[in-house]
Amino acid sequence: MRTLILLALVGLGAQLVDGSLGMAYGVTSTTLLLAIGTNPAAASATVHLAEIGTTLASGASHWRFGNVDWKVVARIGIPGAIGAFAGATFLSSLSTEIAGPVMSVILLGLGLYVLLRFTVQGLPARSEKPLRRRFLTPLGLVAGFMDATGGGGWGPVGTPAILASGRMEPRKVIGSIDTSEFFVAIAASVGFFVGLSGEGIDVTWVLALLIGGLIAAPIAAWLVRLMPPRVLGSAVGGVIVLTNSRTLLGSDWIAATDGVKIAVYVVLWAGWAAAVAWSVRAYRQDKAVEVAQPQEPEADSVSV
Repeated sequence: MRTLILLALVGLGAQLVDGSLGMAYGVTSTTLLLAIGTNPAAASATVHLAEIGTTLASGASHWRFGNVDWKVVARIGIPGAIGAFAGATFLSSLSTEIAGPVMSVILLGLGLYVLLRFTVQGLPARSEKPLRRRFLTPLGLVAGFMDATGGGGWGPVGTPAILASGRMEPRKVIGSIDTSEFFVAIAASVGFFVGLSGEGIDVTWVLALLIGGLIAAPIAAWLVRLMPPRVLGSAVGGVIVLTNSRTLLGSDWIAATDGVKIAVYVVLWAGWAAAVAWSVRAYRQDKAVEVAQPQEPEADSVSV
């Protein structure tokens, strides 16, 4: 019973972060399942089954608050589902020991870009051109594959890549990524059932994660709508940097000692906190300038 309560709390916290920042549900939940001895395939399968319900609730909540671009959902969700099915089906025979660190380096670079871009310059100037299929299709395939094989990756891959394009505001990036993840969760779950035949999957664990996620989904969608884009961008960038730094430090490439890990985490957390504080300060200054500037009268209100 204690394990189920813990899983429900993890599901709640993971979905609250995922729905607010566009990532971390799979990574957080899978990490806990692996820590208690679940094999990687069964852990990822359990999380993706729970995500069918949580992503549906999250997508509906984001749609309700106007955070979803349905064209982006369709263009990235379908290839994402294909990549997730392939990743889930071949997880038992594929090694991600090399692919994981390589992807973490790429994501770390994207995370640093997003963090610095939003902290220093604020919201990127958005292009009037829409996000094209030639960008979203390969992104969806890679993100879906990484999500299924690594137990999380849809948000960490998709969110920074679209944010870095500067063509969507952060809340719509997060809402669209969360909504499209519904297709990824279904495809990955089908793939795991094909590969595992349901073996090693505990339905009660799935329900515990699902209940926690369902409670948090509407709260997260409401929070992301209220959070200033500049602050939200800095927060997302920090999550990306921290998550992938942790992966790299624990990989065979670096194999850092505990002392080195602690020192790096302290520096990263301090830098992230400073970046978010700077963004909050800059946002307040921008709002104060907007309030202080007199509004020009509209043309049709001037008498002739």
